[in-house]
Amino acid sequence: MILSTLKNVGQLTKRIVKSPMTQRTMSEHREFPLLPSKYTWTKFKDLVHFYVMLGVIPSTLVITYCNVFIGPATLSEIPEDYTPKYWEYHRHPITRFIAKYLTANPQQEYEKYLAHLYIEDEKRCIRKLEEKIKLKMKERDDYQAYYYRPVLAKYHRRVKQASDYIESIQGD
Repeated sequence: MILSTLKNVGQLTKRIVKSPMTQRTMSEHREFPLLPSKYTWTKFKDLVHFYVMLGVIPSTLVITYCNVFIGPATLSEIPEDYTPKYWEYHRHPITRFIAKYLTANPQQEYEKYLAHLYIEDEKRCIRKLEEKIKLKMKERDDYQAYYYRPVLAKYHRRVKQASDYIESIQGD
């Protein structure tokens, strides 16, 4: 009885050894194909899809909400004591939002432009006056103060202090 059981175990081990899972077939010619990696391409696609969906879905929802529930502005009479704001002249609600919160006031921009023009005009007048002064100085050839380069007095004070100190050390 024991021998017959051992015989069955031997046959079982032969079957296990002969199974394709445990046998190593080294005689076949299998190669690992060298292909370029697709990691960067798939990562790029994933990031593009992620960021497009991150921006497209919310903006589509906001635009749809504005178009369906709010709608475009309509013209109406303005009360006499009311002055409309600059963003109220736009028709679409998204354009009004952009004009109100993201762009500058057109009146303020215009005044900045006028200030820039004024400063440039002042510079032009000063340049013109300098040219007249140089021309007169060249004509008369008697005044050299325009070409004088001012000297900073702090260096003269330092030199005087140093010379006084040296004189006090040396004596007479």
